[in-house]
Amino acid sequence: MRDITALILGGGPAGTAAAIALAANGTRAVVIERDREMRDALCGGFLSWRSLRTLAVLGVTADELNRERIVRTRLFAGGRQAEARLPAPAVAVSRHRLDTLLMARAGQVAGIERGVAVRAVEDGQVRLADGATITPDSLFLATGKHDLRGLARPEAARGADPALGLRVRLAAHRALDRLVGDAVELHLFAHGYAGIARQEDGSVNLCLAVRRSRLTAAGSPAALLDRLAREHPALGERIAFMAGDAAIDAVANVPYGWRARDGRAGLFRLGDQAGVIPSLAGEGMGIALASGVAAAAAYRRGGAGAAAAWQASFARALARPLGVAGAVRAVAEGPAAAWLVGAAYPALIRIIAHATRIGALTGSAVLEGPGPANQMG
Repeated sequence: MRDITALILGGGPAGTAAAIALAANGTRAVVIERDREMRDALCGGFLSWRSLRTLAVLGVTADELNRERIVRTRLFAGGRQAEARLPAPAVAVSRHRLDTLLMARAGQVAGIERGVAVRAVEDGQVRLADGATITPDSLFLATGKHDLRGLARPEAARGADPALGLRVRLAAHRALDRLVGDAVELHLFAHGYAGIARQEDGSVNLCLAVRRSRLTAAGSPAALLDRLAREHPALGERIAFMAGDAAIDAVANVPYGWRARDGRAGLFRLGDQAGVIPSLAGEGMGIALASGVAAAAAYRRGGAGAAAAWQASFARALARPLGVAGAVRAVAEGPAAAWLVGAAYPALIRIIAHATRIGALTGSAVLEGPGPANQMG
């Protein structure tokens, strides 16, 4: 059995942000990541202006992620199209690139153990696949959409017709560049939507959130994409660049709108384990980063005993972004979706963009604390 002061389960944006911020405040954490090699997790890959500021404080610059900027959003619904400038430039990046940079940064200031699978958390002990156990003073749960035995989110959060995530990568092509350009696109359709953006290598990330019933009716992810391409010409233009043997990644039962409203001493839930925002808001990674930084700051102030109050406070901070994004999602998936295109779209998108950002929980607080903050370069 090992005793560890701060144990982080998960090496994605939430976990690595927490590790970096904890080190800045004098605590060397241990990060356990189940994958030996960096994967390209299923993700829309959108980083807002606020997320870019957080990453800069953590030591990762926007140009390291992608030298190109996203400056506008483009919306398609009911045969109509509208476009508006974002409040500030954003970036689209693959999770492989983002996670690689953050893990490298975290590896300078924290212990990293890769290829270690966690089976369960029971009675304050973390049980590993090899039978070993770890007893941390504080546990930072950053396993993303994957639940852990003993700490799983409630099944009720998924609903009767849960959302599924699908992702396919479209290879770089000049004609596709002309279609998408410097925009993040949202294509709305019944019971779902698709997000599209160009990433750092020039490829285009096509992510969909669809109700399980929609996928069931189509029969398979490939059949669903084919049907959507035929029903929605603009989306079909993009899907046409999909290679015949392209892999379609999937994640099931995404509990959009769920928040961890209550906490307990010694447990900090981060990222999707703290709250799951509908992906059309483009703030999932922003919440992950903010949660890691904010939890580290709470730990600096009150140690393991600060976890319960912090979790409740973070849930309150998530209330508006998740509420607004949920309301927009309800409209986007229904017959009134075309209304979003015509209802003073440029002004509306700016309001929604601001209302769905997580509050300013980062900044100089990351670098507060004793000497180790000054040793991070």
